Amino acid sequence: MTSHLISRVTVVGTGLIGGSFALALRKYASDLHISGWDRPDVARAAQWTRAFDDTFAGDLATALRGADLVFIALPIGAALDHLGEIARCAPRRCLVTDACSTKLRIVQTAETLFGQPHSPVFLGGHPMAGRELAGIAHADANLFRDAPWALIGEGAEARQPRVGAFVKLLEKIGARPIWLGAQRHDYAVGLASHLPQLLAVALGSFLYDRLDENGLPITLAGPGLRDTLRLAGSPYSVWRDIVLTNRDVLSAALDLFAHRLDDLRERLGSRELEADFDAANELYKLLRGM
Repeated sequence: MTSHLISRVTVVGTGLIGGSFALALRKYASDLHISGWDRPDVARAAQWTRAFDDTFAGDLATALRGADLVFIALPIGAALDHLGEIARCAPRRCLVTDACSTKLRIVQTAETLFGQPHSPVFLGGHPMAGRELAGIAHADANLFRDAPWALIGEGAEARQPRVGAFVKLLEKIGARPIWLGAQRHDYAVGLASHLPQLLAVALGSFLYDRLDENGLPITLAGPGLRDTLRLAGSPYSVWRDIVLTNRDVLSAALDLFAHRLDDLRERLGSRELEADFDAANELYKLLRGM
């Protein structure tokens, strides 16, 4: 049974992440009542799934009524646009959390909106799970299993009853909660998630510009290139706000990576590249073991 502190959940944003969260709750915490809110066309698509007990479009206040937990699964720009209304309309006893890919901007904004005595509690969060294909059609109840779920704070926040109940809910759906600060989070995901995305985009666009009339060099591509370019299938609409809100970290990371590429080019004719391959192999083993 789920904690009595969380019995009604409203998911704001019923795409891949919001839909997957609802499906995970449906599978692993089936006694919850789950509502969804989104644009009319997206909400209609969500209605046809088994993820939500009811869906809403237009009036966000109605969807928030009675919620114990509000889960914001919108792109960060849209999340910031709706945060003020959520702070005003969500029940004061409820917990509001988000799934945005950068945390500093939204946490700073939330501090001004949720800091009143009768405001709901806000907890920044970010599940490190996703796919290159967006939309509820690609949602998966097991998307978060064994995935890190960043929670912004020092961990003492879990002593608050509703926050503690949410952490237990994350563990129930298979996620691994990790507490850290917003700035540290944005630095880490900038290197481990956002930089790989930009590198895949750069490689994909580089190769696309060099296609000849016979499709070379892509006609000779094997599974290695497909694996390398998987992230290149993500739409810009998903990444626009992420890049804009983590620009400083990404700019510094790209500079450092460009220096590494220059260094590799200088050593192409030597056996010194073996050390780079060894380091990359060790990192790959670490990732496979996580």
